[in-house]
Amino acid sequence: MRTVIFDLDGTLADTSADLIDAANACFRALGHGALLDPAADALTAFHGGRAMLRLGFSRLAPGGGQGGEAEVDREYLRLLAFYEQGIARRTTLYPGVIAAVKALNAAGFATGICTNKPERLAAMLLDRLGVRGLFASLVGADTLPVRKPDPAPYRASVERAGGALSRSMLVGDTETDRRTAAAAGVPVALVTFGPEGRGVARHAPEVLLDHFDDLPALAEAVLGAA
Repeated sequence: MRTVIFDLDGTLADTSADLIDAANACFRALGHGALLDPAADALTAFHGGRAMLRLGFSRLAPGGGQGGEAEVDREYLRLLAFYEQGIARRTTLYPGVIAAVKALNAAGFATGICTNKPERLAAMLLDRLGVRGLFASLVGADTLPVRKPDPAPYRASVERAGGALSRSMLVGDTETDRRTAAAAGVPVALVTFGPEGRGVARHAPEVLLDHFDDLPALAEAVLGAA
């Protein structure tokens, strides 16, 4: 079966505001105030909780309380707790997601998700957004001992969706997704409606996706006829 696997944050949904709110809650609890901007730092949000914490701590003056990776690790668990509290407060699906996934399924494609968000939180978010049932598989950062860009989570997401690696593709938004696809030996489409816009072309994906309306035809072109 032809299979399309999606990243979640920055690909299916704009989660950046809720992610940055969670990071800023950590910084406020440490007495630093809000160190990240929901608009300017959206790209960093899509690289994960630790990336946001590192960026925020880097903005403190020398001696301002940053503690390197040890403090990042400590605050990461608190960030996840804050994020869970407001997981879908400001998150929205990108335009056309639901129609595109339904069109893929109707055309005989299997669909699944491979994300570096913890699996429990990813499932919670998909439930809140009302789209969990659209996807036959969900592999998160902690589903396996490794995470993207290691190809194992991608392979697992394809297999659990009932597909074959040789007839699959990844839809993502960052260099991590480009590297994951390369490691798995599959094509990748990078979306251009995130913070980088068409700047994601610098990662040399097989194709660019400008709008989800274009995805069914794009998947047919990349993966061929059934």
